[in-house]
Amino acid sequence: MGATVVTGIGIIAPNGVGADDFWSATLNCDVGIGPISRFDASDYPVRLAGEVTNVDVERLLPNRLIPQTDRVTRLALLAAEWALNDADVQLESRPEFGKGTVTASSAGGFEFGQGELEKLWSKGPEYVSAYQSFAWFYAVNTGQISIRHGLQGPGGVVVTEQAGGLDAVAQARRQIWHGTGLLVTGGVDASLCPWGWVAQLSHGRLSTQEDPHRAYLPFDVNACGYVPGEGGAILILEDAASARERGCRVYGRIAGYGATFDPRPGSGREPGLRRAIETALADADVSPVDIDVVFADGAGLPTGDRDEATAIERVFGTRSSGPVPVTVPKTMTGRLYSGGSALDLATAFLALDSNVIPPTANVTELSPECNIDLVLGRPREHELTTALILARGYGGFNSAMVVRADA
Repeated sequence: MGATVVTGIGIIAPNGVGADDFWSATLNCDVGIGPISRFDASDYPVRLAGEVTNVDVERLLPNRLIPQTDRVTRLALLAAEWALNDADVQLESRPEFGKGTVTASSAGGFEFGQGELEKLWSKGPEYVSAYQSFAWFYAVNTGQISIRHGLQGPGGVVVTEQAGGLDAVAQARRQIWHGTGLLVTGGVDASLCPWGWVAQLSHGRLSTQEDPHRAYLPFDVNACGYVPGEGGAILILEDAASARERGCRVYGRIAGYGATFDPRPGSGREPGLRRAIETALADADVSPVDIDVVFADGAGLPTGDRDEATAIERVFGTRSSGPVPVTVPKTMTGRLYSGGSALDLATAFLALDSNVIPPTANVTELSPECNIDLVLGRPREHELTTALILARGYGGFNSAMVVRADA
Protein backbone atom coordinates (compact mmCIF):
# COMPACT_ATOMS: atom_id res chain seq x y z
CA MET A 1 0.00 0.00 0.00
CA GLY A 2 1.35 3.39 -1.00
CA ALA A 3 1.52 6.43 1.23
CA THR A 4 -1.53 8.65 1.59
CA VAL A 5 -0.78 12.37 1.67
CA VAL A 6 -2.69 15.57 2.38
CA THR A 7 -2.54 18.08 -0.46
CA GLY A 8 -5.23 20.57 0.57
CA ILE A 9 -6.67 22.01 3.77
CA GLY A 10 -9.85 24.03 4.26
CA ILE A 11 -10.55 25.44 7.73
CA ILE A 12 -13.59 27.22 9.08
CA ALA A 13 -13.27 27.84 12.82
CA PRO A 14 -14.48 30.26 15.51
CA ASN A 15 -11.08 31.94 15.73
CA GLY A 16 -10.17 31.97 12.06
CA VAL A 17 -11.60 31.35 8.60
CA GLY A 18 -9.17 29.88 6.09
CA ALA A 19 -5.96 28.08 7.00
CA ASP A 20 -3.78 31.20 7.09
CA ASP A 21 -6.09 33.26 9.30
CA PHE A 22 -6.74 30.33 11.60
CA TRP A 23 -3.05 29.52 12.01
CA SER A 24 -2.19 33.14 12.73
CA ALA A 25 -4.98 33.40 15.31
CA THR A 26 -3.94 30.13 16.92
CA LEU A 27 -0.32 31.19 17.30
CA ASN A 28 -1.54 34.50 18.76
CA CYS A 29 -3.68 32.56 21.24
CA ASP A 30 -6.82 34.34 20.00
CA VAL A 31 -9.86 32.81 21.68
CA GLY A 32 -12.97 32.50 19.51
CA ILE A 33 -15.27 31.62 22.40
CA GLY A 34 -17.89 34.14 23.51
CA PRO A 35 -21.55 34.69 24.36
CA ILE A 36 -23.92 32.95 21.96
CA SER A 37 -25.32 35.31 19.35
CA ARG A 38 -27.21 32.91 17.05
CA PHE A 39 -30.14 32.71 19.47
CA ASP A 40 -31.19 34.10 22.83
CA ALA A 41 -29.43 31.88 25.39
CA SER A 42 -30.17 34.06 28.42
CA ASP A 43 -32.54 31.49 29.95
CA TYR A 44 -30.15 28.57 29.53
CA PRO A 45 -27.55 27.49 32.11
CA VAL A 46 -24.81 27.58 29.43
CA ARG A 47 -24.35 30.77 27.40
CA LEU A 48 -20.93 30.46 25.75
CA ALA A 49 -19.96 28.86 22.45
CA GLY A 50 -17.36 29.00 19.73
CA GLU A 51 -19.23 30.60 16.83
CA VAL A 52 -18.03 31.23 13.28
CA THR A 53 -18.84 34.93 12.99
CA ASN A 54 -16.26 36.46 10.67
CA VAL A 55 -17.56 35.17 7.34
CA ASP A 56 -20.80 35.74 5.41
CA VAL A 57 -21.47 32.10 4.64
CA GLU A 58 -24.59 32.65 2.54
CA ARG A 59 -22.93 35.26 0.32
CA LEU A 60 -20.17 32.83 -0.66
CA LEU A 61 -22.50 30.04 -1.83
CA PRO A 62 -24.88 29.83 -4.80
CA ASN A 63 -28.34 31.14 -3.94
CA ARG A 64 -29.99 27.89 -4.97
CA LEU A 65 -28.21 26.02 -2.17
CA ILE A 66 -29.42 28.23 0.67
CA PRO A 67 -33.05 26.98 0.90
CA GLN A 68 -31.97 23.32 0.87
CA THR A 69 -29.07 23.38 3.33
CA ASP A 70 -28.52 23.69 7.06
CA ARG A 71 -25.76 25.90 8.43
CA VAL A 72 -23.58 22.86 9.02
CA THR A 73 -23.66 21.99 5.32
CA ARG A 74 -22.93 25.55 4.26
CA LEU A 75 -19.84 25.59 6.48
CA ALA A 76 -18.76 22.21 5.11
CA LEU A 77 -19.25 23.31 1.49
CA LEU A 78 -17.04 26.34 2.02
CA ALA A 79 -14.32 24.32 3.76
CA ALA A 80 -14.39 21.73 0.96
CA GLU A 81 -14.13 24.41 -1.72
CA TRP A 82 -11.17 26.01 0.04
CA ALA A 83 -9.46 22.64 0.48
CA LEU A 84 -9.84 21.79 -3.20
CA ASN A 85 -8.54 25.21 -4.20
CA ASP A 86 -5.61 24.75 -1.85
CA ALA A 87 -4.82 21.40 -3.45
CA ASP A 88 -4.93 23.06 -6.91
CA VAL A 89 -6.61 19.97 -8.31
CA GLN A 90 -8.44 19.82 -11.64
CA LEU A 91 -11.31 17.50 -10.83
CA GLU A 92 -12.67 17.41 -14.37
CA SER A 93 -9.48 15.75 -15.59
CA ARG A 94 -9.81 12.85 -13.17
CA PRO A 95 -11.65 9.56 -13.82
CA GLU A 96 -15.39 9.76 -13.24
CA PHE A 97 -15.33 7.37 -10.29
CA GLY A 98 -11.79 8.18 -9.15
CA LYS A 99 -12.77 10.86 -6.66
CA GLY A 100 -14.97 10.53 -3.59
CA THR A 101 -16.04 11.96 -0.24
CA VAL A 102 -16.04 10.66 3.33
CA THR A 103 -17.05 13.07 6.08
CA ALA A 104 -17.95 12.86 9.76
CA SER A 105 -20.94 14.29 11.58
CA SER A 106 -22.29 14.12 15.09
CA ALA A 107 -25.59 15.92 14.69
CA GLY A 108 -26.60 16.61 11.10
CA GLY A 109 -28.71 19.66 10.29
CA PHE A 110 -30.25 20.48 13.68
CA GLU A 111 -31.11 24.11 12.92
CA PHE A 112 -32.86 23.23 9.67
CA GLY A 113 -34.79 20.50 11.44
CA GLN A 114 -35.89 22.85 14.19
CA GLY A 115 -37.22 25.34 11.66
CA GLU A 116 -39.27 22.71 9.87
CA LEU A 117 -40.67 21.35 13.14
CA GLU A 118 -41.77 24.87 14.04
CA LYS A 119 -43.58 25.08 10.69
CA LEU A 120 -45.21 21.71 11.32
CA TRP A 121 -46.50 22.74 14.75
CA SER A 122 -47.58 26.27 13.87
CA LYS A 123 -48.83 25.96 10.29
CA GLY A 124 -49.26 22.31 9.36
CA PRO A 125 -47.44 19.57 7.37
CA GLU A 126 -47.99 21.23 3.99
CA TYR A 127 -45.58 23.99 5.04
CA VAL A 128 -42.70 21.62 5.80
CA SER A 129 -39.92 21.86 3.21
CA ALA A 130 -39.25 18.85 1.02
CA TYR A 131 -35.57 19.48 1.70
CA GLN A 132 -36.15 18.38 5.31
CA SER A 133 -35.93 14.81 3.96
CA PHE A 134 -32.16 15.15 3.71
CA ALA A 135 -31.04 18.50 5.18
CA TRP A 136 -31.17 17.08 8.73
CA PHE A 137 -29.29 13.87 7.90
CA TYR A 138 -25.81 12.91 9.11
CA ALA A 139 -24.66 12.18 5.56
CA VAL A 140 -25.86 15.46 4.09
CA ASN A 141 -22.40 17.08 4.01
CA THR A 142 -21.01 14.13 2.07
CA GLY A 143 -23.92 14.28 -0.36
CA GLN A 144 -23.84 18.02 -0.99
CA ILE A 145 -20.04 18.14 -1.38
CA SER A 146 -20.22 15.20 -3.79
CA ILE A 147 -22.97 16.80 -5.88
CA ARG A 148 -21.32 20.21 -6.05
CA HIS A 149 -17.95 18.87 -7.17
CA GLY A 150 -18.98 15.79 -9.16
CA LEU A 151 -17.37 13.30 -6.78
CA GLN A 152 -18.92 10.04 -7.99
CA GLY A 153 -16.47 7.63 -6.37
CA PRO A 154 -16.71 6.14 -2.88
CA GLY A 155 -18.80 8.10 -0.40
CA GLY A 156 -19.58 7.68 3.26
CA VAL A 157 -20.22 9.26 6.63
CA VAL A 158 -18.86 8.36 10.08
CA VAL A 159 -20.83 9.12 13.24
CA THR A 160 -18.50 8.77 16.25
CA GLU A 161 -18.89 12.21 17.86
CA GLN A 162 -15.53 13.97 18.58
CA ALA A 163 -13.57 11.00 17.20
CA GLY A 164 -15.38 11.24 13.88
CA GLY A 165 -12.99 13.58 12.10
CA LEU A 166 -10.10 11.15 12.49
CA ASP A 167 -12.27 8.13 11.70
CA ALA A 168 -13.48 9.72 8.45
CA VAL A 169 -9.90 10.45 7.35
CA ALA A 170 -8.94 6.87 8.17
CA GLN A 171 -11.81 5.58 6.03
CA ALA A 172 -10.75 7.89 3.20
CA ARG A 173 -7.20 6.58 3.53
CA ARG A 174 -8.51 3.04 3.00
CA GLN A 175 -10.26 4.16 -0.17
CA ILE A 176 -6.96 5.59 -1.46
CA TRP A 177 -5.37 2.19 -0.81
CA HIS A 178 -8.17 0.58 -2.82
CA GLY A 179 -7.35 2.71 -5.83
CA THR A 180 -9.46 5.86 -5.60
CA GLY A 181 -7.23 8.75 -6.64
CA LEU A 182 -8.62 11.54 -4.47
CA LEU A 183 -10.83 11.81 -1.38
CA VAL A 184 -12.40 14.89 0.17
CA THR A 185 -12.62 14.16 3.88
CA GLY A 186 -12.76 15.54 7.40
CA GLY A 187 -15.53 16.83 9.62
CA VAL A 188 -17.66 19.92 10.20
CA ASP A 189 -20.40 20.30 12.81
CA ALA A 190 -22.80 23.10 13.77
CA SER A 191 -25.77 22.76 16.08
CA LEU A 192 -25.93 26.12 17.85
CA CYS A 193 -29.69 26.48 17.93
CA PRO A 194 -32.20 25.97 20.76
CA TRP A 195 -33.02 22.39 19.78
CA GLY A 196 -29.36 21.48 19.39
CA TRP A 197 -28.48 23.34 22.57
CA VAL A 198 -30.96 21.37 24.68
CA ALA A 199 -29.55 18.14 23.24
CA GLN A 200 -26.03 19.16 24.22
CA LEU A 201 -27.09 20.24 27.70
CA SER A 202 -28.69 16.86 28.38
CA HIS A 203 -25.45 15.02 29.18
CA GLY A 204 -24.27 17.56 31.77
CA ARG A 205 -20.74 18.01 30.41
CA LEU A 206 -20.93 21.65 29.34
CA SER A 207 -19.26 24.36 31.38
CA THR A 208 -21.59 26.85 33.05
CA GLN A 209 -18.82 29.42 33.52
CA GLU A 210 -19.52 32.78 31.87
CA ASP A 211 -15.93 33.97 31.44
CA PRO A 212 -14.73 32.82 27.97
CA HIS A 213 -11.20 32.51 29.32
CA ARG A 214 -12.16 30.31 32.30
CA ALA A 215 -14.91 28.11 30.88
CA TYR A 216 -12.92 25.41 29.06
CA LEU A 217 -9.76 24.39 30.93
CA PRO A 218 -8.58 20.89 30.00
CA PHE A 219 -6.03 19.39 32.41
CA ASP A 220 -6.43 22.39 34.73
CA VAL A 221 -7.23 22.13 38.46
CA ASN A 222 -10.34 24.19 37.69
CA ALA A 223 -11.59 22.03 34.80
CA CYS A 224 -15.38 22.24 34.92
CA GLY A 225 -16.67 21.06 31.56
CA TYR A 226 -16.28 22.16 27.98
CA VAL A 227 -17.57 24.84 25.65
CA PRO A 228 -19.14 23.60 22.40
CA GLY A 229 -18.50 25.23 19.06
CA GLU A 230 -19.12 25.02 15.33
CA GLY A 231 -16.88 24.52 12.32
CA GLY A 232 -14.07 22.12 11.52
CA ALA A 233 -11.78 21.21 8.66
CA ILE A 234 -11.87 19.45 5.30
CA LEU A 235 -8.73 17.85 3.87
CA ILE A 236 -7.80 16.51 0.44
CA LEU A 237 -6.18 13.07 0.46
CA GLU A 238 -4.27 11.64 -2.49
CA ASP A 239 -1.89 8.83 -3.24
CA ALA A 240 1.67 10.06 -2.68
CA ALA A 241 2.92 8.94 -6.08
CA SER A 242 0.11 10.72 -7.89
CA ALA A 243 0.61 13.87 -5.86
CA ARG A 244 4.32 13.92 -6.68
CA GLU A 245 3.56 13.34 -10.34
CA ARG A 246 1.39 16.43 -10.58
CA GLY A 247 3.90 18.45 -8.56
CA CYS A 248 1.50 19.78 -5.98
CA ARG A 249 2.26 20.91 -2.45
CA VAL A 250 2.18 18.12 0.13
CA TYR A 251 1.53 18.94 3.79
CA GLY A 252 2.52 15.46 4.94
CA ARG A 253 1.17 11.95 5.14
CA ILE A 254 -1.25 9.95 7.20
CA ALA A 255 1.16 7.44 8.71
CA GLY A 256 -0.89 5.47 11.23
CA TYR A 257 -4.31 5.08 12.81
CA GLY A 258 -5.90 3.22 15.67
CA ALA A 259 -9.42 3.11 17.09
CA THR A 260 -10.89 1.40 20.14
CA PHE A 261 -14.05 1.42 22.22
CA ASP A 262 -14.10 1.92 25.97
CA PRO A 263 -15.22 -0.99 28.16
CA ARG A 264 -18.56 -0.95 29.92
CA PRO A 265 -18.70 1.69 32.68
CA GLY A 266 -18.16 0.12 36.08
CA SER A 267 -16.24 -2.85 34.66
CA GLY A 268 -12.99 -1.69 36.25
CA ARG A 269 -11.17 -2.13 32.96
CA GLU A 270 -8.80 0.49 31.55
CA PRO A 271 -10.26 2.98 29.03
CA GLY A 272 -9.36 2.21 25.44
CA LEU A 273 -7.33 5.30 24.57
CA ARG A 274 -3.92 3.81 25.36
CA ARG A 275 -4.59 0.86 23.05
CA ALA A 276 -5.68 3.23 20.30
CA ILE A 277 -2.40 5.14 20.66
CA GLU A 278 -0.32 1.97 20.58
CA THR A 279 -2.23 0.70 17.54
CA ALA A 280 -1.64 3.96 15.68
CA LEU A 281 2.09 3.93 16.51
CA ALA A 282 2.38 0.33 15.31
CA ASP A 283 0.49 1.12 12.11
CA ALA A 284 2.88 4.01 11.46
CA ASP A 285 5.89 1.85 12.35
CA VAL A 286 7.15 4.42 14.85
CA SER A 287 7.98 4.27 18.54
CA PRO A 288 7.05 6.72 21.32
CA VAL A 289 10.42 8.42 21.03
CA ASP A 290 9.59 9.39 17.43
CA ILE A 291 6.54 11.48 18.38
CA ASP A 292 7.38 15.18 18.59
CA VAL A 293 4.01 16.48 19.78
CA VAL A 294 0.63 15.19 20.92
CA PHE A 295 -2.58 17.04 20.08
CA ALA A 296 -4.71 15.93 22.99
CA ASP A 297 -8.47 15.48 23.02
CA GLY A 298 -8.85 17.69 26.12
CA ALA A 299 -12.18 16.70 27.63
CA GLY A 300 -12.21 19.59 30.08
CA LEU A 301 -13.61 17.31 32.79
CA PRO A 302 -11.47 16.02 35.67
CA THR A 303 -12.10 12.32 35.02
CA GLY A 304 -11.67 12.52 31.25
CA ASP A 305 -8.54 14.66 31.56
CA ARG A 306 -7.02 12.29 34.11
CA ASP A 307 -7.72 9.25 31.92
CA GLU A 308 -6.15 10.90 28.88
CA ALA A 309 -3.11 12.14 30.80
CA THR A 310 -2.65 8.64 32.24
CA ALA A 311 -2.78 7.07 28.77
CA ILE A 312 -0.21 9.57 27.46
CA GLU A 313 2.07 9.00 30.45
CA ARG A 314 1.87 5.20 30.12
CA VAL A 315 2.84 5.32 26.47
CA PHE A 316 5.44 8.10 26.59
CA GLY A 317 6.56 8.25 30.22
CA THR A 318 9.60 6.02 29.88
CA ARG A 319 11.09 7.43 26.70
CA SER A 320 14.70 8.52 26.99
CA SER A 321 14.23 11.83 25.17
CA GLY A 322 12.05 13.27 27.93
CA PRO A 323 8.32 14.05 28.14
CA VAL A 324 6.44 14.56 24.92
CA PRO A 325 4.99 18.06 24.42
CA VAL A 326 1.19 18.08 24.57
CA THR A 327 -1.14 20.80 23.31
CA VAL A 328 -4.88 21.50 23.16
CA PRO A 329 -5.42 24.36 20.67
CA LYS A 330 -9.16 23.68 20.70
CA THR A 331 -9.22 25.71 23.94
CA MET A 332 -9.49 28.66 21.53
CA THR A 333 -12.47 27.30 19.59
CA GLY A 334 -14.37 25.03 21.95
CA ARG A 335 -15.03 21.41 21.17
CA LEU A 336 -16.41 21.17 17.64
CA TYR A 337 -17.54 17.54 17.87
CA SER A 338 -16.65 15.76 14.59
CA GLY A 339 -15.12 19.01 13.38
CA GLY A 340 -12.81 19.16 16.40
CA SER A 341 -10.54 16.24 15.60
CA ALA A 342 -10.50 17.15 11.91
CA LEU A 343 -9.40 20.66 12.89
CA ASP A 344 -6.72 19.23 15.20
CA LEU A 345 -5.47 17.11 12.31
CA ALA A 346 -5.26 20.13 10.02
CA THR A 347 -3.55 22.10 12.80
CA ALA A 348 -1.00 19.33 13.22
CA PHE A 349 -0.02 19.61 9.55
CA LEU A 350 0.31 23.39 9.85
CA ALA A 351 2.50 22.85 12.91
CA LEU A 352 4.72 20.37 11.08
CA ASP A 353 5.08 22.85 8.23
CA SER A 354 6.14 25.63 10.61
CA ASN A 355 8.08 23.68 13.25
CA VAL A 356 5.97 25.40 15.89
CA ILE A 357 3.73 23.81 18.52
CA PRO A 358 0.59 25.92 19.00
CA PRO A 359 -0.29 26.77 22.59
CA THR A 360 -3.05 25.71 24.93
CA ALA A 361 -5.05 28.81 25.88
CA ASN A 362 -6.35 29.81 29.32
CA VAL A 363 -4.99 26.85 31.32
CA THR A 364 -2.89 28.24 34.19
CA GLU A 365 -2.48 25.47 36.76
CA LEU A 366 -2.17 21.82 35.82
CA SER A 367 -4.08 19.31 37.87
CA PRO A 368 -1.72 17.16 39.98
CA GLU A 369 -3.41 14.13 38.37
CA CYS A 370 -2.24 15.23 34.91
CA ASN A 371 1.49 14.69 34.68
CA ILE A 372 2.07 15.93 31.13
CA ASP A 373 4.21 18.59 29.43
CA LEU A 374 1.38 20.87 28.35
CA VAL A 375 2.40 23.77 26.06
CA LEU A 376 0.86 26.81 27.74
CA GLY A 377 0.30 30.43 26.84
CA ARG A 378 2.57 30.86 23.85
CA PRO A 379 3.83 28.81 20.88
CA ARG A 380 6.87 26.62 21.37
CA GLU A 381 9.42 26.36 18.57
CA HIS A 382 10.35 22.74 18.16
CA GLU A 383 11.66 20.65 15.28
CA LEU A 384 8.65 18.63 14.21
CA THR A 385 8.55 15.59 12.00
CA THR A 386 5.86 13.40 13.53
CA ALA A 387 2.68 14.27 15.43
CA LEU A 388 0.01 12.26 17.21
CA ILE A 389 -3.60 13.44 17.28
CA LEU A 390 -6.05 12.03 19.84
CA ALA A 391 -9.84 12.16 19.92
CA ARG A 392 -12.44 10.72 22.26
CA GLY A 393 -16.11 10.66 21.36
CA TYR A 394 -18.96 10.69 23.86
CA GLY A 395 -20.15 7.12 24.31
CA GLY A 396 -16.75 5.44 24.39
CA PHE A 397 -15.08 6.13 21.02
CA ASN A 398 -11.28 6.52 20.95
CA SER A 399 -9.19 7.38 17.90
CA ALA A 400 -5.51 8.14 17.40
CA MET A 401 -3.72 9.21 14.23
CA VAL A 402 -0.02 9.62 13.48
CA VAL A 403 1.01 12.07 10.77
CA ARG A 404 4.45 12.80 9.37
CA ALA A 405 5.91 15.76 7.54
CA ASP A 406 7.67 13.59 4.97
CA ALA A 407 5.67 12.37 2.00
